[in-house]
Amino acid sequence: MTLSMYRMTVPVFQRGLATLNAYLDKAEAHATEKALDPGMLVNARLAPDMLTLSGQFQRASDTAKLTIARLGAIDAPSFEDSETTIAELRERVAKTAAFLATIGEDTLAGSETRQVTISPGGVKMTFRGDDYLASFALPNFYFHIATAHAILRQQGVAIGKRDYLGAFA
Repeated sequence: MTLSMYRMTVPVFQRGLATLNAYLDKAEAHATEKALDPGMLVNARLAPDMLTLSGQFQRASDTAKLTIARLGAIDAPSFEDSETTIAELRERVAKTAAFLATIGEDTLAGSETRQVTISPGGVKMTFRGDDYLASFALPNFYFHIATAHAILRQQGVAIGKRDYLGAFA
C-alpha cells in the first residue's frame, strides 16, 4: 500500500487522540486515588510561560482538525478554548475524532502539492502540502501530546512510554 496524505494524517491524528483519551483516564484515576482536585491536573503546566494541560489538548485538537482543513481545502469545526475539566477535555477530543471520522481519502487526494499558508506567531509561512505536514503539522501535533505527557508525569500520574506509543495494529 502506498503512503498517502490520508494515511499520514487521519489515522495518525486518530491514534494521537486515543493517546490523549488514555491520558485522561489515567489522570482521572490518579486524582481519585490521591484525593486530588482533577482541575489541578487540567491547569498544571511545566513552566510559567507554557500552556496548561488543557492548552496542550486544545492545540493538539486544533492541529489535527486544521491540518485536515488546510490540506483538504475544507472548513474545520471551531471549538472555544474553554475546557476546564477532564470531562470537557474528553468532549473536545471526541468532537475532534468525530470530525476526522468524516474525512475520506478523496478529501486529501492531491493535497501533497496544495499550497498551505499559515501565520504562527504572526510570521507568514507558505508550504507545499507534503512539506507542511512533515515539517510543521506532525511535529506540532506530537509536541503537544508529548508535553501533555510530561505535565502528567510531573504531577505524579503513572504514565510511561508505552502509554505514549499506544496500541499497535
